[in-house]
Amino acid sequence: MMRIGFQGTRGAYSEEAIYQIFGKEIEPVGYLLSEEVAEALSKGEIDRAVLPVENSIAGNVAVNMDLLFQHDFYAYAELYLPIKHCLLAKPGVQIENIKRVHSHPIALSQCRPFLREHDMIPTADRDTAGSCQIIKESQDDTQAAIASKLCAEYYGLTILKENIQSQENNITRFLALSREKVKIEEANKTSLAFSTEHRAGALLEILGYFKNHQLNLTRLESRPIPNNPFQYIFFVDVQSGLDSKEMQIGLQEILSAGHLVKILGSYQLGKS
Repeated sequence: MMRIGFQGTRGAYSEEAIYQIFGKEIEPVGYLLSEEVAEALSKGEIDRAVLPVENSIAGNVAVNMDLLFQHDFYAYAELYLPIKHCLLAKPGVQIENIKRVHSHPIALSQCRPFLREHDMIPTADRDTAGSCQIIKESQDDTQAAIASKLCAEYYGLTILKENIQSQENNITRFLALSREKVKIEEANKTSLAFSTEHRAGALLEILGYFKNHQLNLTRLESRPIPNNPFQYIFFVDVQSGLDSKEMQIGLQEILSAGHLVKILGSYQLGKS
């Protein structure tokens, strides 16, 4: 049975993403940190990994983007997962009794209006599912958690309120990762990372290569390089498969100009 790694504990949104990508005939393996997921994949302790890289409200997941650049992984599938936060508590607890709510900091920020309306104190934990474990083991019935419906099932909690996030269109983008390149038929999206020389117009020069070959960029993000102060890696998503003629010519031109390029993966565009 294929072992799929993710950051979090049972019931995390990442586990839900795994089932949507791979189906139920797999073994999800949770880790405390994303770095531990990456290490496990590198060592072959798991067969694949699924990590969130972007949220429609909170933006990119910086630590996971850095891991994609640092490791020789290959992204071969993407999923856009609607995030629907629920308020969960022990059976029999009423919503008016809740004083303190546990969850991941991003989930808490996405539900801030609801928490303020009900005068609930937000308490940050490492992940949403871990918060449910805290509530399950707590003797304090004035505490609740923000997490997924899946968590209610796993931890024996009651859903007090569904869809409590402030934005209805709260979507997280996940990538499925492998240690080796996976050939995807009809791939129509490619993720790349590149660096430029530290001179005026260097970034514009690279973007010009994409423009000249009608390669549409759906994302452009920058991340600092820790060992090179004020130097940056740029992450781009290109609406084209890696093997397309336009992509191959564009990449060759970028490389010929002396720029560093790392191919992060090529896959079919996920439905958002």
